[in-house]
Amino acid sequence: MRPLLISDCDEVLLHMVKHFGVWLDQRHDIDFQIQHGDFSTAMTRRDGGPPPTREDMWAMLGEFFPGEMHRQTLVPHAVEALERLAQVADIVILTNLQDECRQPRIEQLAKFGIEHRVECNQGGKGTPVSRLVEEYGSPVTVFVDDLAVHHESVAKHAPGVHRLHMVSEPTLAVSVPKAPEAHARIDDWREAADWIAARFEAGLPADA
Repeated sequence: MRPLLISDCDEVLLHMVKHFGVWLDQRHDIDFQIQHGDFSTAMTRRDGGPPPTREDMWAMLGEFFPGEMHRQTLVPHAVEALERLAQVADIVILTNLQDECRQPRIEQLAKFGIEHRVECNQGGKGTPVSRLVEEYGSPVTVFVDDLAVHHESVAKHAPGVHRLHMVSEPTLAVSVPKAPEAHARIDDWREAADWIAARFEAGLPADA
Protein backbone atom coordinates (compact mmCIF):
# COMPACT_ATOMS: atom_id res chain seq x y z
CA MET A 1 0.00 0.00 0.00
CA ARG A 2 1.15 3.53 -0.77
CA PRO A 3 1.68 6.18 1.91
CA LEU A 4 -0.95 8.90 2.22
CA LEU A 5 -0.54 12.69 2.28
CA ILE A 6 -3.51 14.71 3.57
CA SER A 7 -3.00 18.41 2.94
CA ASP A 8 -4.96 21.55 3.70
CA CYS A 9 -5.31 24.11 0.90
CA ASP A 10 -5.53 27.74 2.08
CA GLU A 11 -2.15 29.06 3.28
CA VAL A 12 -0.65 25.65 2.52
CA LEU A 13 -1.16 25.23 -1.23
CA LEU A 14 -2.84 28.52 -2.13
CA HIS A 15 -2.44 31.98 -0.64
CA MET A 16 -5.74 33.28 0.71
CA VAL A 17 -5.30 35.82 3.52
CA LYS A 18 -3.70 38.64 1.53
CA HIS A 19 -6.23 38.29 -1.28
CA PHE A 20 -9.13 38.23 1.19
CA GLY A 21 -7.76 41.47 2.65
CA VAL A 22 -7.64 43.17 -0.75
CA TRP A 23 -11.20 42.06 -1.46
CA LEU A 24 -12.42 43.38 1.93
CA ASP A 25 -10.86 46.74 1.08
CA GLN A 26 -12.49 46.88 -2.34
CA ARG A 27 -15.88 45.35 -1.52
CA HIS A 28 -16.58 46.35 2.08
CA ASP A 29 -14.29 49.34 2.76
CA ILE A 30 -12.66 47.37 5.57
CA ASP A 31 -9.03 47.39 6.67
CA PHE A 32 -7.75 43.88 7.33
CA GLN A 33 -4.73 43.55 9.62
CA ILE A 34 -4.42 39.88 10.38
CA GLN A 35 -2.48 38.97 13.51
CA HIS A 36 -2.03 35.54 15.03
CA GLY A 37 -4.50 34.11 12.51
CA ASP A 38 -7.56 35.58 14.26
CA PHE A 39 -9.89 36.86 11.55
CA SER A 40 -12.51 38.05 14.02
CA THR A 41 -10.30 40.81 15.45
CA ALA A 42 -8.53 41.78 12.21
CA MET A 43 -11.27 43.86 10.55
CA THR A 44 -11.80 47.61 10.98
CA ARG A 45 -14.47 49.63 9.16
CA ARG A 46 -12.93 52.74 7.67
CA ASP A 47 -16.15 54.73 8.15
CA GLY A 48 -15.76 54.41 11.91
CA GLY A 49 -18.66 52.00 12.29
CA PRO A 50 -18.71 49.14 14.80
CA PRO A 51 -16.24 46.34 14.09
CA PRO A 52 -17.64 43.36 12.20
CA THR A 53 -19.05 40.65 14.43
CA ARG A 54 -18.03 37.01 14.16
CA GLU A 55 -21.28 36.46 12.22
CA ASP A 56 -20.25 39.26 9.84
CA MET A 57 -16.87 37.60 9.40
CA TRP A 58 -18.42 34.25 8.44
CA ALA A 59 -20.79 36.01 6.04
CA MET A 60 -17.86 37.74 4.33
CA LEU A 61 -15.95 34.48 4.06
CA GLY A 62 -19.12 33.03 2.53
CA GLU A 63 -18.95 35.75 -0.12
CA PHE A 64 -15.27 35.11 -0.81
CA PHE A 65 -15.79 31.35 -1.22
CA PRO A 66 -16.43 30.50 -3.96
CA GLY A 67 -17.19 33.84 -5.65
CA GLU A 68 -13.73 35.38 -5.24
CA MET A 69 -11.54 32.27 -5.21
CA HIS A 70 -10.10 33.28 -8.58
CA ARG A 71 -8.02 35.88 -6.70
CA GLN A 72 -5.97 33.21 -4.92
CA THR A 73 -2.39 32.48 -5.97
CA LEU A 74 -0.16 29.44 -5.73
CA VAL A 75 2.22 28.94 -2.82
CA PRO A 76 5.79 28.72 -4.20
CA HIS A 77 7.10 25.19 -4.85
CA ALA A 78 3.79 23.55 -3.84
CA VAL A 79 3.12 22.03 -7.27
CA GLU A 80 6.63 20.62 -7.59
CA ALA A 81 6.46 19.14 -4.09
CA LEU A 82 3.14 17.42 -4.74
CA GLU A 83 4.35 16.09 -8.08
CA ARG A 84 7.38 14.58 -6.36
CA LEU A 85 5.37 13.06 -3.51
CA ALA A 86 2.62 11.75 -5.82
CA GLN A 87 5.19 9.39 -7.37
CA VAL A 88 5.17 7.36 -4.16
CA ALA A 89 2.01 8.37 -2.26
CA ASP A 90 -1.71 8.98 -2.56
CA ILE A 91 -2.75 12.61 -1.94
CA VAL A 92 -6.01 14.04 -0.60
CA ILE A 93 -6.74 17.76 -0.23
CA LEU A 94 -8.86 18.24 2.91
CA THR A 95 -10.22 21.79 2.89
CA ASN A 96 -12.51 23.46 5.42
CA LEU A 97 -15.17 24.81 3.09
CA GLN A 98 -18.88 24.19 2.71
CA ASP A 99 -19.73 21.20 0.54
CA GLU A 100 -20.99 23.38 -2.33
CA CYS A 101 -17.44 24.72 -2.69
CA ARG A 102 -15.96 21.30 -3.44
CA GLN A 103 -16.31 21.46 -7.23
CA PRO A 104 -15.11 25.09 -7.44
CA ARG A 105 -12.09 24.09 -5.34
CA ILE A 106 -11.37 21.10 -7.58
CA GLU A 107 -11.50 23.34 -10.64
CA GLN A 108 -9.43 26.05 -8.95
CA LEU A 109 -6.65 23.63 -8.03
CA ALA A 110 -6.69 22.00 -11.45
CA LYS A 111 -5.90 25.36 -13.05
CA PHE A 112 -2.65 25.32 -11.07
CA GLY A 113 -1.88 21.74 -12.10
CA ILE A 114 -2.99 20.20 -8.78
CA GLU A 115 -5.36 17.34 -9.58
CA HIS A 116 -5.92 15.18 -6.54
CA ARG A 117 -8.96 14.07 -4.57
CA VAL A 118 -10.60 17.00 -2.74
CA GLU A 119 -12.79 16.64 0.34
CA CYS A 120 -14.60 19.46 2.15
CA ASN A 121 -14.97 19.56 5.91
CA GLN A 122 -16.46 21.77 8.59
CA GLY A 123 -14.96 21.81 12.08
CA GLY A 124 -12.03 19.81 13.39
CA LYS A 125 -10.20 17.62 10.89
CA GLY A 126 -9.40 14.72 13.20
CA THR A 127 -12.49 12.66 12.35
CA PRO A 128 -12.21 12.97 8.54
CA VAL A 129 -8.48 12.26 8.73
CA SER A 130 -9.21 9.13 10.75
CA ARG A 131 -11.75 8.03 8.13
CA LEU A 132 -9.29 8.60 5.29
CA VAL A 133 -6.56 6.62 7.07
CA GLU A 134 -8.99 3.72 7.48
CA GLU A 135 -10.19 3.98 3.88
CA TYR A 136 -6.72 3.98 2.32
CA GLY A 137 -5.20 1.54 4.81
CA SER A 138 -1.90 3.34 4.43
CA PRO A 139 1.09 2.21 6.50
CA VAL A 140 2.09 5.83 7.06
CA THR A 141 0.14 9.09 6.74
CA VAL A 142 1.28 12.72 6.89
CA PHE A 143 -1.13 15.59 7.61
CA VAL A 144 -0.25 19.20 6.69
CA ASP A 145 -2.23 22.22 7.93
CA ASP A 146 -1.72 25.83 8.96
CA LEU A 147 -4.05 25.85 11.98
CA ALA A 148 -3.11 24.51 15.41
CA VAL A 149 -6.70 23.52 16.17
CA HIS A 150 -6.62 20.92 13.39
CA HIS A 151 -3.34 19.43 14.57
CA GLU A 152 -4.89 19.09 18.02
CA SER A 153 -7.93 17.39 16.50
CA VAL A 154 -5.84 14.96 14.43
CA ALA A 155 -3.64 14.17 17.44
CA LYS A 156 -6.80 13.19 19.32
CA HIS A 157 -8.59 11.17 16.63
CA ALA A 158 -5.68 9.82 14.55
CA PRO A 159 -2.57 9.86 16.78
CA GLY A 160 -0.55 7.67 14.42
CA VAL A 161 -0.57 10.36 11.73
CA HIS A 162 2.55 12.52 11.30
CA ARG A 163 1.54 16.17 11.70
CA LEU A 164 3.36 18.98 9.87
CA HIS A 165 2.48 22.60 10.68
CA MET A 166 2.89 24.92 7.67
CA VAL A 167 2.03 28.64 7.41
CA SER A 168 2.94 29.73 3.91
CA GLU A 169 1.89 33.39 4.25
CA PRO A 170 4.99 35.27 5.50
CA THR A 171 3.01 38.01 7.26
CA LEU A 172 1.30 35.32 9.34
CA ALA A 173 4.24 32.97 9.76
CA VAL A 174 6.31 35.47 11.74
CA SER A 175 3.69 35.77 14.48
CA VAL A 176 2.13 32.29 14.57
CA PRO A 177 3.96 29.87 16.90
CA LYS A 178 4.41 26.19 16.09
CA ALA A 179 1.27 24.21 16.78
CA PRO A 180 1.85 22.34 20.07
CA GLU A 181 0.46 19.06 18.70
CA ALA A 182 2.44 19.18 15.44
CA HIS A 183 5.56 17.06 15.08
CA ALA A 184 7.33 19.75 13.03
CA ARG A 185 6.89 23.27 11.68
CA ILE A 186 8.12 23.96 8.14
CA ASP A 187 6.86 26.88 6.02
CA ASP A 188 8.67 26.13 2.75
CA TRP A 189 7.52 23.30 0.48
CA ARG A 190 11.04 22.39 -0.63
CA GLU A 191 12.05 21.51 2.92
CA ALA A 192 8.60 20.15 3.72
CA ALA A 193 8.76 17.68 0.82
CA ASP A 194 12.04 16.30 2.17
CA TRP A 195 10.50 15.91 5.66
CA ILE A 196 7.40 14.19 4.30
CA ALA A 197 9.41 11.90 2.03
CA ALA A 198 11.54 10.84 4.99
CA ARG A 199 8.41 9.85 6.94
CA PHE A 200 7.19 7.85 3.94
CA GLU A 201 10.52 6.10 3.51
CA ALA A 202 10.63 5.12 7.18
CA GLY A 203 7.15 3.58 6.83
CA LEU A 204 6.29 3.94 10.50
CA PRO A 205 3.30 5.60 12.18
CA ALA A 206 3.93 8.64 14.36
CA ASP A 207 3.43 6.75 17.61
CA ALA A 208 5.76 3.86 16.73
